Amino acid sequence: MAPPQATASARPRTRAAPRGRVPSWGSTRDNTRTTTDKGARQVKVELVAVGDELLIGDVVNTNASRLGRLLTDAGLRVTGVSTVGDGLGELVDVLRTAVERADAVLITGGLGPTSDDRTREAVARVAGVELRRDPEVEQWLRDRYRDTNRTLTGLGLQQADLPDGGRILPNDRGSAPGLAIDIRGTAVYATPGVPHEMAAMVGDQVLPDLLRRSGAPAPRAQRVLRTVGVGEGVIAQHLEPLEKDLAAVGAVEVAYLAEPGETRVKLTSTGPGGGAEVDAAALRAYELLGDCVYGEGTEQLVAVVARLLVERGATLAVAESLTGGLLAATVVTVPGVSAAFRGSVTAYATDVKTSVLGVGAALLAAEGAVHPQVAREMAEGVRTLLSGTYGVATTGVAGPEPQDGRPVGEVHIAVAGPEGTVTVSPRLPGDRDRIRTLTVVRSLELLRRTILGLPQEPAREFTG
Repeated sequence: MAPPQATASARPRTRAAPRGRVPSWGSTRDNTRTTTDKGARQVKVELVAVGDELLIGDVVNTNASRLGRLLTDAGLRVTGVSTVGDGLGELVDVLRTAVERADAVLITGGLGPTSDDRTREAVARVAGVELRRDPEVEQWLRDRYRDTNRTLTGLGLQQADLPDGGRILPNDRGSAPGLAIDIRGTAVYATPGVPHEMAAMVGDQVLPDLLRRSGAPAPRAQRVLRTVGVGEGVIAQHLEPLEKDLAAVGAVEVAYLAEPGETRVKLTSTGPGGGAEVDAAALRAYELLGDCVYGEGTEQLVAVVARLLVERGATLAVAESLTGGLLAATVVTVPGVSAAFRGSVTAYATDVKTSVLGVGAALLAAEGAVHPQVAREMAEGVRTLLSGTYGVATTGVAGPEPQDGRPVGEVHIAVAGPEGTVTVSPRLPGDRDRIRTLTVVRSLELLRRTILGLPQEPAREFTG
């Protein structure tokens, strides 16, 4: 059965903008609204994430970053992000504040079939209206649960409740419909917190509605340069001349987004359009940063490496010790990489390094498993064993304790290829998980540099 179509409940208890009619945002509210060209307004949007699991750290709020990028790229302005637990009183307080200061509020989470899902009730309280059961949505829920062999409980039926004056946002990927309602001139949307359900609902329903209401402001031009092997502070230092020039003109903003082993440089026009200015800034940034820039946009390092291998008809074999299969698992996330990836050996035990990969027993007896020559022989061994164009190997100490007198964070990476074998031995910071993650990044970067014939290390310091 198809999801129910958006419907409005009867007997609204508060004045709301009629469906299909755009409210005059800013006409009776504060006069700080940002305008764009041709009279279109840059709409202020606040994000509210609901759930105790977000507050206590059991779940990471990836929805906020995803929505921030999506809305900003569409020309909207995200002015605040709030995280609130499942308590009804706290949720009402946060929503009431957001409604008063934003043009639109986008809520994620709290729409499910359990007693701690209170978003519908909180929205109704802020709007000053009653919740009413929508018969069409109720029947859709019953059919959906039956078709998926699940039991619909009494609490599950609360997913069919809708504030008076609101409308349903159909959910074709889950069982919890979203809702939309205008509250005192502010457009309020609530979507499920499940990321793929949220993304589909926002992309297909919420964002088009927001753009219609705002007069479809022209999006700001943006380019994102992706760098690897150089810390955020070093990147900013090298781009300092560019930032000074851009600040004098005021047409392009620079932002730095750090993640393990990588830094993204975001160049965004300060107003609608601005593509030429952003392109010029990107060209200058390339000149200043050099070969530590591996790509642009959303393409990740592993995808770049996979593309380079496929384009050259080359293949890859992997031997892992401290990363324990993480490097291979990262490689196979790329669609189509089977054309280049031969396979992997997780040689965690020292004797496996000898019996499977051919690492010298005398070397292991003298130096232990954590040594650059061990990484070299592992890479060469797996390249031969699996008939790869390139062999990549990792060994080191991820912690939490030193190993054989080697400190936590000592890592050795090798890439064996047609032109010989290269190694790097970074000292990586952080806990066990972070060291393993950084090792994967450094391995992929060394492989990229080897394929392209670049120096083993960027001409700048590395920080994790």
